[in-house]
Amino acid sequence: MLVQFTIWDIVRNLLEGGKWTLALSLIAFLLGGTVGLLVLFARLARNRLLQALAKGYIEVFQGTPLLMQLFIIFFGLSLLGLDVSPWLAAAAGLTLFTSAYLAEIWRGCVESLPKGQWEASASLAMSYTQQMRHVILPQALRIAIAPTVGFSVQVIKGTAVASIIGFAELTKTGSMLANATFQPLLVFALVAVGYFALCYPLSLYAKRLERKFHVAR
Repeated sequence: MLVQFTIWDIVRNLLEGGKWTLALSLIAFLLGGTVGLLVLFARLARNRLLQALAKGYIEVFQGTPLLMQLFIIFFGLSLLGLDVSPWLAAAAGLTLFTSAYLAEIWRGCVESLPKGQWEASASLAMSYTQQMRHVILPQALRIAIAPTVGFSVQVIKGTAVASIIGFAELTKTGSMLANATFQPLLVFALVAVGYFALCYPLSLYAKRLERKFHVAR
């Protein structure tokens, strides 16, 4: 017996999938930001080994597809006897992916500051840690807000890749509904509307912050 889906049934199920898309995005962004901050400090450290490790970390996760990273975490760990759920694999993969990009974005913000800021703080006999804490990072933070908010859009869209390993976020929910209703055009049009509703306000906010920063500067 075929189950008849109304438009409200489709929308209701997509909203449930959208909830998991939003949850995965928040987890990846918050944890990725935390890990990315540690990678940033290692990248800016005066220890060459830490710099090399941080640079290698960034290049690995920026230079390989997110899909491949998810496959390695989900299927690779399973081969080692570790039971990894799609939710955990998706959260871990997106966290690592996000951390690498955020670390590089923030490094660019730090390096965009005039060298005079370093020289002026050094002339005050500040240590490297004091320079970073009191002079460099507060200014870099202001510059980093707009691109960081902008990158959050990429994180939300990146969650769609998690559908490949069976995580029922917005795209996976849409795929299952398309198979159940035989209305792929309607379902994926609504999926697109869902992503637009999540991403467009963030894009506008990022542009507004960018304009505000340029005017203030």
